[in-house]
Amino acid sequence: MDAATTSRLLPLMKLYGYDRSCLNHNSSMLCPRTRHAMPICCHSLDGQQSLDIFSRKGSVSSFDSNDKKNSIHGGLSLHVPVQRRNPVGKMFCSVGVCPYPGNAIESPSHTSEEKIGVLLLNLGGPETLHDVQPFLFNLFADPDIIRLPRLFQFLQQPLAQLISVLRAPKSKEGYASIGGGSPLRKITDEQASALKMALEAKDVPANVYVAMRYWHPFTEEAVKQIKRDKVTRLVVLPLYPQYSISTTGSSIRVLQSIFREDAYLSRLPVSIIQSWYQREGYIQSMADLIEEELQMFSKPQEAMIFFSAHGVPVSYVEDAGDPYKAQMEECIHLIMQELKARGINNNHTLAYQSRVGPVQWLKPYTDEVLVELGQKGVKSLLAVPVSFVSEHIETLEEIDMEYKHLALESGIANWGRVPALNCTSSFITDLANAVIEALPSATAMSTSNTSEDDDHDPFGVEQGGRVMDGIVFQLKTSVTACTKSA
Repeated sequence: MDAATTSRLLPLMKLYGYDRSCLNHNSSMLCPRTRHAMPICCHSLDGQQSLDIFSRKGSVSSFDSNDKKNSIHGGLSLHVPVQRRNPVGKMFCSVGVCPYPGNAIESPSHTSEEKIGVLLLNLGGPETLHDVQPFLFNLFADPDIIRLPRLFQFLQQPLAQLISVLRAPKSKEGYASIGGGSPLRKITDEQASALKMALEAKDVPANVYVAMRYWHPFTEEAVKQIKRDKVTRLVVLPLYPQYSISTTGSSIRVLQSIFREDAYLSRLPVSIIQSWYQREGYIQSMADLIEEELQMFSKPQEAMIFFSAHGVPVSYVEDAGDPYKAQMEECIHLIMQELKARGINNNHTLAYQSRVGPVQWLKPYTDEVLVELGQKGVKSLLAVPVSFVSEHIETLEEIDMEYKHLALESGIANWGRVPALNCTSSFITDLANAVIEALPSATAMSTSNTSEDDDHDPFGVEQGGRVMDGIVFQLKTSVTACTKSA
């Protein structure tokens, strides 16, 4: 074996022996951080592979060692009870790395044939105004978004078609106001490219794939490419810091279904990073952005730090056991601890945005809190979108336009907004560290363990649906709620 090959394989051999020395390598600057709303951080490549879904050809996004475009995959039958926080943030499924349980198959030997894949999960969004209606159809055709009683499940697609047609004109207005489409695909591709480079800087070459839940590149497209690439070890990394049954849970259910139906994929060693809001690198990256934006105020110490997170119905938390609220509150606590350690002692508050429908969502509500703060005499406010790591319609339109206007109208004279993390170098480096830490725990699921347990709901998504009161609630709650999500 020549010296070049040896130098390439040695870090991987050490890695699977739990030698984490590669985590100490200094990564070069991957993407210049910018304070603009849509930072251009890394080059992105347009996909080539096509798959006809909903009468539209889509491309597959992935980044391998040769900067080729590929598709994505992941998933398995996971029994994941809601758990309390693990202090070290590693093995508890809700906050750390989850290997697949069941009849685990011994991982293949780590030789020169080892090929690592990383699957980034995100929601997806319409790239043009023409895409809005089919995007909405895909969204509302998801039984995790509109959950119908079994007797009425045959109405799923007709209802999705009706809602998407009715909702499209208003949604198009929102996307038109931010340039005619969602930037989520472009930014996620840039994050994938940056993550690939960060892993290579740590001597862990990997293919990084992008799987969107409701728009191109779809998860199915990605799965096909992962198989073509013959990936031998996969880490699934949702781009949601906090776990929710409506985001990470929904995406993993799709992966779970795909794994069940494929003998090769069911034997692929996989680790799922369920959530990562506690990671030191993420917390520090958020604190960096907040500290930087505070300096834009004439009196930084007087600015209220206003964390705004996407809301979910209270029933998800109270009845379905969704850990989202608890994880969000802990996340804010950790960020504020980091800021206080830097001598930043500004007042702060957390509120939840994007609520709709006749039922109660997580409180307090962003719009109501902004009005109250204005009435209380708050004059300077720094908005922090905390549940988003990429710019999209909820940051660029809902926060930057709707909430800014409301705040100024309510008497808040000085408005600022922290940009999404996007390709911030420290953030991407921490994601690379998370992937490396997850690799040794990857295990496979035997095809014999994927029997006919189609009704098993390891993530609580089914339970989350049952707490909703029938079709009427689903329609009222969902039609608007998820159109501001990409």
